[in-house]
Amino acid sequence: MVIMRPLAVLRHDLPASLVVFLVAVPLSLGIALASGAPVAAGLVAAVVGGIVAGALGGSALQVSGPAAGLTVVMAETIQTFGWVVTCAITVAAGACQILLGLSRIARAALAISPAIVHGMLAGIGVTIVLGQLHVILGGKAQSSALENIAELPAQIVAHHDSAAIVGLLTIGILLVWPKLPAAVRKVPGPLAAIAVATVVSVAFGMTLPRVELPGDLLNIHLVPQLPDGGWGGFALAVVTIALIASVESLLSAVAVDRMHTGPRANLDRELVGQGAANMLSGALGGLPVTGVIVRSSTNVAAGAKSRASAVLHGVWVLLFVVLLAGLIQSIPLAALAGLLVHVGAKLVNPGHMRTVLAHGDLPVYLLTLAGVVVFDLLTGVLAGIGLALVLMLRRTVWSGLHVEREGDDWRVVVEGVLTFLSVPRLSKVLGSVPDGVTVRLELVVDYLDHAAFESLHTWQQAHERAGGTVEVDEVGHPWFGEGKAGRPTRSRIAASRAVPRWLAPWSAWQAVEGIPAQQTRRGATEFHRRAAPLLRDTLSGLADGQRPRTLFITCGDSRIVPNLITTSGPGDLFTIRNIGNLVPPGQADASMNASIEYAVGVLGVAEIVVCGHSSCGAMAALADGPPPGPLSAWLRHAEPSAHRLGAATLDGAVPDREGDRLALHNVLQQLDHLREYPSVAAAESAGKLQLTGMYFHVGDAQVYLFDGAGRTFRPAGAPVAVPGA
Repeated sequence: MVIMRPLAVLRHDLPASLVVFLVAVPLSLGIALASGAPVAAGLVAAVVGGIVAGALGGSALQVSGPAAGLTVVMAETIQTFGWVVTCAITVAAGACQILLGLSRIARAALAISPAIVHGMLAGIGVTIVLGQLHVILGGKAQSSALENIAELPAQIVAHHDSAAIVGLLTIGILLVWPKLPAAVRKVPGPLAAIAVATVVSVAFGMTLPRVELPGDLLNIHLVPQLPDGGWGGFALAVVTIALIASVESLLSAVAVDRMHTGPRANLDRELVGQGAANMLSGALGGLPVTGVIVRSSTNVAAGAKSRASAVLHGVWVLLFVVLLAGLIQSIPLAALAGLLVHVGAKLVNPGHMRTVLAHGDLPVYLLTLAGVVVFDLLTGVLAGIGLALVLMLRRTVWSGLHVEREGDDWRVVVEGVLTFLSVPRLSKVLGSVPDGVTVRLELVVDYLDHAAFESLHTWQQAHERAGGTVEVDEVGHPWFGEGKAGRPTRSRIAASRAVPRWLAPWSAWQAVEGIPAQQTRRGATEFHRRAAPLLRDTLSGLADGQRPRTLFITCGDSRIVPNLITTSGPGDLFTIRNIGNLVPPGQADASMNASIEYAVGVLGVAEIVVCGHSSCGAMAALADGPPPGPLSAWLRHAEPSAHRLGAATLDGAVPDREGDRLALHNVLQQLDHLREYPSVAAAESAGKLQLTGMYFHVGDAQVYLFDGAGRTFRPAGAPVAVPGA
C-alpha cells in the first residue's frame, strides 16, 4: 500500500515526477523502436512500470519502465515468436519474478560478477548503436550485429537524406546539452533533443518515417497467445527475460540505495513488484518492465522523497499519450534512433572498464561484450559466467612458485594454495635445483593437498639421497610437517594457524618447525628475508634522524614488547628500559637523567609513558624484600611506591597479588618522580607534554591506561584523563 503525505508529495515528489516523465517518454518510444515492438508497447510499459512497480516494489525511489538492457533479447524474441506470443512470454516472466521474490532468493542475483553485468550492458549498447546507425543514415537495421557491421560501410557512402540530418542533429544536441548553463539544463536533454529535431523536421517539410500509434490507445484488443509448438524455446525465452529483468532491477535498486539516505530497498519485494508489473504489461501489450537506472537517478537528483514520484510519473505518461497522441506521431524515427545511439554509446562506460581492469576482470567483461554482439545476449552472459568461474578456480588454486640462489645455497618459495593442479609447475621448479646443495623450502601456503605433499616429500627424499640438505620452513599452519607425521590436515577449517612470525616468540617457531634451538642469527636472517623489504622505504626516511613523539619508559622484562602493545614502528618510540620501570627521584641516576633531558629538550617528545606490568619480578622482590646486592640498591628508588596510600585498581578492581598491586602504585609513583625533572615540569606546565600511566596484563594481553578523573586504570579505549588533572 502506498502512503502519501500530501505536503511532501506537493513539495518534492510532484516536481520530481514531472522531470522523470519528460525523460521517460522519448526513451520509451526509442526502446520500443529498437526492440522491433509496436511503439505503443513502450508507452504501455512506461505507464505500468511507473504505477504498478512504483506502488508495489521494494525500492521507494526506483523508477521502472522499458529498459535498453532488454532490447536485444526482445528483438530476437519478437522475430522468433511474433508479438502476441512475446506478450505471453512477458506475462510468464513476470510470474517467474514473483515466485523468485516470494522464495526470498533475490540477493543471490547479486552473486553475478559486476564485470558480466557491465559487459552485458556494453554489448547491448554496441548492438543498439550498430543497428540504429542504419536508421540515422536513412537505411534499415539488419537482423544481427554482424550483418549491421557488414552493411555499414555501404550505408555510410550511400546517399543520405533528411533522416541523417535529423538523427545527427539529435545526437549533437544530446552531446552539447550537458555543457549548457544550468538554467537551460533544467529541461531534460532527451526531451529537448527530440523536440528540436521534431520541430525542424516539421518546419522544413521533411518527408521521413515517423512514429505510428493506434487510433485509440485505450481500446486494447490484444490477447497474449501461447505458441503452437516450440515449448523449449518458449521456456528459455521466459527464463532469460525473467533473469535479465530481475538482475537489472536488483542492481539498479542497489545503485539507487547509494544515492540517497532514506530507507533501503527490500530486494525480495522489489522482485514481486517487478513481476506484477510485467504480468500486467504483457497482458496489455507492453514491453517487459525493469528498474531503470537512468530514470531512477534522475528521480533522486530531482529531489523525490517517496514512491509517489514513480507512481505519478506513470500517470503523466498515460495522460500525455491519451491527450497528445497526435504530437507523438510527429516525432521522426530518425530522431529516436539518434537518441538510442546516444543511450547505447553511454552503456559502453569507460569507467566500468577501468574498474574491472583494476580488479583483474577485464577478460570477463570483454568476452561477455563480444558474446552479446557476435551471438546473442544469453550466449554472451553464459560465456562471461563460464570465464568468471574459470578465473575464480584459477585464483583459488593459485600457487606462487619461484626459486632463487643465495650464495652456495638455494631458496624455494611456495605461496597460495598448493594442489594437484600445481604439481607439474612445482616439479619443474624443484627440478631446476642442482643436486647436493642446501635448499631452504619456504611453504607460505593456505592449503596443501595429498598430491602436492607427495610431490614435495618425494623430491625432498631424492634430494637428500643425492647428498643435499632440505630445510623446510612453514609459515602459518604446518601442512607439510603434519603430513610427514602421518596426521595430515584435510581442510582449511581444521588448520589452526600459528601466530605470524613477526608476533610470535622464537620458541613458537621452534615448536612448529621442530628445530632444537633458535638463535638471534636465525631471527636476523628472517628479518632480512621478510621484513626488511617492507621496511626499507620507511627506514630510509629515518636514516638522517629520529622524530619520535613518545618517550616510553618500561621494564626490561622480555614479555613486554613496547612497539607490539602500542602498534608502533621504527621512529615512533624513544624507549628506556630498566628493572621495574623506575625513574630515580631527584635526578639521582645520570643515565636516566641524560635520557629524559635528551628526549624532552632535544627531541621534543609530546608524551612520556611509564608502563608497568603484571607478574613483575622487581615488584615481587620489593614486596618480599630484595636480597642484598645491586638489585637491592636499585630497588630503593621504588620504595616510595610501597608507601603510597589508597588502593590502585584495574577498572575499579584491586589485583589479588601484592606484586601486581605494587606495580600499579609504582607506575603512579614514577610519574611523580618525572615531574621533579625541571625540563619535564616546564614542558608539562606549558601544555607541550603529557604524562601517561600504562599497565600491561600479560596473561590477558590487555593494556590499561590510567584515568586521572576516576583514579583507576581502565582498558585501552576508555576515556583517559591526565593524572592530577
